[in-house]
Amino acid sequence: MRRWLVFPVLLLLAAFAIWWTPARWTLLLWVPLLLVALYDALQRRHTLRRNYPLIARTRWLFEDLRPFLYSYIVESPFDGRPFTRAERDIVYARAKGDLDAHPFGTELDVYSDEYEWMSHSIAPEIGHDRTRRVKIGTAQCARPYEAALLNISAMSFGSLGARAIEALNLGARLGNFYHDTGEGGFSPYHRTHGGDIVWELGSGYFGCRDAGGRFDPERFRDRAQDEQIKMIEIKLSQGAKPGHGGVLPGPKVSAEIAATRGIPEGEDCISPAAHSAFATPIEMVEWAAKLRELSGGKPVGIKLCVGQPHEIYAVMKAMIETGIRLDYIIVDGAEGGTGAAPVEFSNRVGMPLREGLIFVRNALVGCGLKEEIRLAASGKVHSGAGLAVNCALGADWSNAARAFMFSLGCIQSLKCHTDMCPTGVATQDPGRQSGLVVEDKAERVRRFQAATVSALWDISCAMGLDDPWAIRPHHLHERLNSARSDSIDRIYTFYERGVLLADPGSVASARYWAMASANSFRAAV
Repeated sequence: MRRWLVFPVLLLLAAFAIWWTPARWTLLLWVPLLLVALYDALQRRHTLRRNYPLIARTRWLFEDLRPFLYSYIVESPFDGRPFTRAERDIVYARAKGDLDAHPFGTELDVYSDEYEWMSHSIAPEIGHDRTRRVKIGTAQCARPYEAALLNISAMSFGSLGARAIEALNLGARLGNFYHDTGEGGFSPYHRTHGGDIVWELGSGYFGCRDAGGRFDPERFRDRAQDEQIKMIEIKLSQGAKPGHGGVLPGPKVSAEIAATRGIPEGEDCISPAAHSAFATPIEMVEWAAKLRELSGGKPVGIKLCVGQPHEIYAVMKAMIETGIRLDYIIVDGAEGGTGAAPVEFSNRVGMPLREGLIFVRNALVGCGLKEEIRLAASGKVHSGAGLAVNCALGADWSNAARAFMFSLGCIQSLKCHTDMCPTGVATQDPGRQSGLVVEDKAERVRRFQAATVSALWDISCAMGLDDPWAIRPHHLHERLNSARSDSIDRIYTFYERGVLLADPGSVASARYWAMASANSFRAAV
């Protein structure tokens, strides 16, 4: 419709409506519409509204409704990203305690690359002790921690609302697994219910920083010795935006967030891209040892999304040269992320979990360190099968973030960064949070974790193995194409123990080993 025709048409419609129903309420409807149309025609910011007054506004309505209409009406069980409807449904069912079985066989195309499988046994195992946990802590750690096979990954207060944090922590306490604080710090809402805490330290050192934003040893010591904090995690990078810092705008820095992070209220909160507490691999492991001492001997590890391969080897060389051991390493996949990130980083920066996990596993095994240092996986895991895959690739346990958000009631509306989360999970809006009942959601968190870990044990039993830690790469099969498949150890390379020390030139990543130095994260020429 031509722009100049809009007003006559609206006037004719208004006149017809008034003539047809000669009531005053029609004026209450049409006069505002005419005023809006007039404003649209005169404004100069939006071309469509100027050319098509009032009518162009309907486009915004359908843009807002499109994700919901697609999700609830159009989407098939295997559509939807980053999590498909089928993936979300299994979390919802387990969180609610509903039946999670599926009738009539798999809907996956078993001859496509979407299908991979674990090898079952003719003689399944029975009677496993399913209470077994992962002991984390080297001989240098005075207070090792025993972790569950699935725990809550890093999600900060500020990214999630207070009630969501409370529900996650209460669920962790009820289910006896841990809750990672995220780099936003150890908030009052993490403390309320007493669930096990892993305190994540990012480059902003929130909760243990001085006025200049640098690490403050005394503040760290005072807080890290809290009995609720079980481990310390140094965040080097995260899957959503590896190598990228962040800014929390001043208007969002409330009194609660300021107190939790140790920053001024109402001022921009900056998370630098790099740490200021260390600059080299040796300095990093020495700082980790210092954190372990200041915390009273608790396990200290690192979390990262793998980027430059030689940097992983540089950390290995630093541990070998100094004799200092990290207690654990958590590998985050590039597919991870609960908050907002620049789309270029989400889509094009960072190594996916599978490749990253195998690389770090090979680094530890190749340096003879895997028996001492525990390895964990964090990235889009939501099921017992996903846990089994991570075990096959070398992980001792797994962490999940978005799956636990689903257990709280998240519907993947992708509004996390707008403060308009409809389920009250990823928002600071008190009105939106009011619908989230902590005790109810905590029980959902507990049920989801318990059912998922139970499914992992069921799989290891079906494979004829004593426990999930016995799952190996040759147990996992993947399709190469519709006519060929092979076990993972024939597709990816898995190093033998000590090969990087005894014969580094024989491995595929020999060039990265040669580039690595304990004295610098930069590649040696």
